[in-house]
Amino acid sequence: MTAIMPAQLSTEEFEALEAVAPEPIRLEFVNGRLEVKPVPDGDHGEIVMWVLERCMAQRPELRLYPEQGLITEAFGQGRSRPDGALAPKGYFKGRGEWSDAGGVLMVVEVTSSQPENDRNAKPFGYASAGIPVYLLIDRRRGELVVHSNPSGGCYADTHRTQGLGERLHLPDPVGIVLETEELKELIA
Repeated sequence: MTAIMPAQLSTEEFEALEAVAPEPIRLEFVNGRLEVKPVPDGDHGEIVMWVLERCMAQRPELRLYPEQGLITEAFGQGRSRPDGALAPKGYFKGRGEWSDAGGVLMVVEVTSSQPENDRNAKPFGYASAGIPVYLLIDRRRGELVVHSNPSGGCYADTHRTQGLGERLHLPDPVGIVLETEELKELIA
C-alpha cells in the first residue's frame, strides 16, 4: 500500500493549473503530487487500441474511453487520466473534464517512462475511488497485472501473467478475456 504524502497543492489549485497547461502537456494529481503524464509513443497507442478492440468486440454495450479525466483517491482528492476507462456507453456524456469514477468498471494503464507511478501510486487512487478492476500492461516487465476487489484504498486481489501468451480473464464486472499472445510484437 502506498503511503499518503502531504499534498503539494490543493485540488482546486491543481484544476486551475491543469486548465491553463499548454497542449500537449497533460497533468495528473496523484497521491498529493503533481505529475506530468508522459506523451505516449506509437507502441503505447497500439496497445491501448488493442485493448479497446477486445472490449468492444466482447462487450459492445461498453466503451473504453481514452484519457478521460477521473476524480480518484479518498475524498475525491486525486485527478487521473488513465489510458483507458471502461464504462457503459454514454456514461461520460454531459460530464465535465473531471468525472466521478462511480460508473467506471475498469481502468487501463500502459507503462511508459514513469512505470513506478502506474505500479504503485495509481492502484491506491483507483481502489480508493472504488473502480472494480485496474489492468496494468507493464511493458518493461513484459506482463499484465490485474488488480480487483477494491477495499479500504487497496485492491484485495492481484493476478500477474507469467509473461505474454497466456489467456487472461478480467474479473466481473468486466468479464472480458484477453489473448495476450498478440501483445508480443508490441512489448519488447
